[in-house]
Amino acid sequence: MDNRTQRLLEMDRQRVFHASTHLKQYAHGEITGRIITQAKGIRIQDSLGNELIDGFAGLYCVNIGYGREEMAEAIYAQAKKLAYYHTYVGHTNEALVELSDRIIAMAPKGMSKVYYGMSGSDANETQLKLVWYYNNLLGRPEKKKVISRDRGYHGSSIASGSMTGLPLFHAHFDLPLEQIKHTIAPYYYRRQESEMSELEFSQFCAEKLEAMILKEGPDTVAAMIAEPVLGTGGIVPPPEGYWAAIKRVLDKYDVLLIADEVVCGFGRIGSPFGSIYYDMRPDLITVAKGLTSAYQPLSGVIVGEKIWQALENGTDAWGPFGHGYTYSGHPIGAAAANCNLDIIERENLIQRAADNGQYLQQKMQQIFAHHPIVGDSRGVGMLHALEFSADKQHRTAFDANLKVGPQIAAACMEAGLIARAMPHGDILGFAPPLVATTEDIDLMVDIAHRAINKVMDSLVTSKQWQVK
Repeated sequence: MDNRTQRLLEMDRQRVFHASTHLKQYAHGEITGRIITQAKGIRIQDSLGNELIDGFAGLYCVNIGYGREEMAEAIYAQAKKLAYYHTYVGHTNEALVELSDRIIAMAPKGMSKVYYGMSGSDANETQLKLVWYYNNLLGRPEKKKVISRDRGYHGSSIASGSMTGLPLFHAHFDLPLEQIKHTIAPYYYRRQESEMSELEFSQFCAEKLEAMILKEGPDTVAAMIAEPVLGTGGIVPPPEGYWAAIKRVLDKYDVLLIADEVVCGFGRIGSPFGSIYYDMRPDLITVAKGLTSAYQPLSGVIVGEKIWQALENGTDAWGPFGHGYTYSGHPIGAAAANCNLDIIERENLIQRAADNGQYLQQKMQQIFAHHPIVGDSRGVGMLHALEFSADKQHRTAFDANLKVGPQIAAACMEAGLIARAMPHGDILGFAPPLVATTEDIDLMVDIAHRAINKVMDSLVTSKQWQVK
């Protein structure tokens, strides 16, 4: 390690509070740090010159790939012209007006306005406040509960962390809030009854949702928030018929649907939005990540016409809408988003994600469907997960202490590929940039295959597992 890298890492350990990190182990040098210095296309490079294929697009977000000079130029041009002004009391900027019109044009039918923030977490905080405000306007002060799902991910702030359905994000933080409830995840691989078809399991999930609404009281349940495809909870596409069954229940009890499109939005699964792909017909939509491909922080809440009309009609009685962020509608973020959408449109990346995504799914199935420790190979578009099982036939999980998923992710990293060990199970996740080619996919799958075999051989040699 060169002296500069060593000095910077020592300073980092002393001064930087890292997310999702074993704090003591990192601070005392027991966990290796890495300084990322540059990136291009689907590859990143660290200060030691190591190059890695980013098979997870940062955190599902660098859809157009790294190192796009026109993005830097668009950000620079906007910074020279207007680096900042707020959007309170009717102030706006040119980039924001253009962006909002483009988002509504891409969104599912029935959307009306876009409210901006900086991250998916703050956008989902806004969603909760909108739902509560909306029901207060309608004279329904008791209709405030929001149903999320086990394994759902919606952020890590107070409200969004409550809506997240992963124990890691609740433990020791006094979460979730009592108004947030969690229903069963549409996780067909972990279904309760082994003989259920996908359609039967979807109906089972809808029945569980309806039972929860009835138990809580329909007059108290305001909304359901859900990702079109479960992301951090294991990259789980919904089973056949799931969204149609869920929507029937929501409509029956006048419960709003918030589609969290932070991962799926802007092409990730080969459609402008997951809501369109699955015909979800949401009332509210959350966007972030792919909106700027992470070149600038920006998020949005897309508000449906029904919600907007209630908000608009309430203005005379209640005055200005009392919610705002300093950086809402930031002009540099809006300029980055417009350039990002230009690239997506010009290079037809949504269709490429559909085509290459189909190739990714086929390639994964071809290589891993019969692999001894791969219990499930699943995905849609440019999202895929491999779930590891000690006994494929019975869908038996490995002993958590073996850390099979993290071992495989580490072996991938050692071989030059970033694939993510998902936080709730032995699952390896893939979400490559949408610019990844079929050749890139072949290379990622090959590295993953070798890494999985390496860990499997180690488990056998150490007598921690044997082929079933």
